[in-house]
Amino acid sequence: MKAYDIKKGNVVEHNGTVYQVRDIERSSPQGRGGNVKYRFTMYSVPGGAKFDLSVGAEDDLREVDLARRQATFSYKDGDAFVFLDDADYTPYTLDADVVGDAAGYIVDDLSGCYVQVIDDMPVGLQLPQSVAIEVVDTPPELKGGTATKRPKPAKLATGLEIQVPEYIGNGEKVWVNTTTGEFAGRAD
Repeated sequence: MKAYDIKKGNVVEHNGTVYQVRDIERSSPQGRGGNVKYRFTMYSVPGGAKFDLSVGAEDDLREVDLARRQATFSYKDGDAFVFLDDADYTPYTLDADVVGDAAGYIVDDLSGCYVQVIDDMPVGLQLPQSVAIEVVDTPPELKGGTATKRPKPAKLATGLEIQVPEYIGNGEKVWVNTTTGEFAGRAD
């Protein structure tokens, strides 16, 4: 697989170690004929050791076969998150360092998740596109203020903080885009 085809979340092998790509920086050198470089921030699977790899756009990396199992969040076990396979109820335990920032989007009974599995070992998590989370703390709407719709900060039940429109109040559920971390509408 060429470096320019690799996306976040892909799993590749490098020097005999399996890594999941968490971040990609693309740099184009100034001037003509310069080669585009990619810098991948990767974490070893399993283990989660961080590794930065810089490669040229045409360099080949071997993609590792990764099973994606649809699963539903079941419960927390200490710092770990346990998901149950939707098909056969196999429990997958993902440590907090594997879940990373996704922890802010994991609510009770969250479905539509995909646990990434290599050799029966859960190594990663893909969240649904958006998640409904309850607002627990946000300032009240400013009455008689200006007509502009200014966003305001809101703390969500999972600890995540996002900007929401002024009309959203405490106790309401809002959709949050799990890719951008942005408000995506009011949830029922």
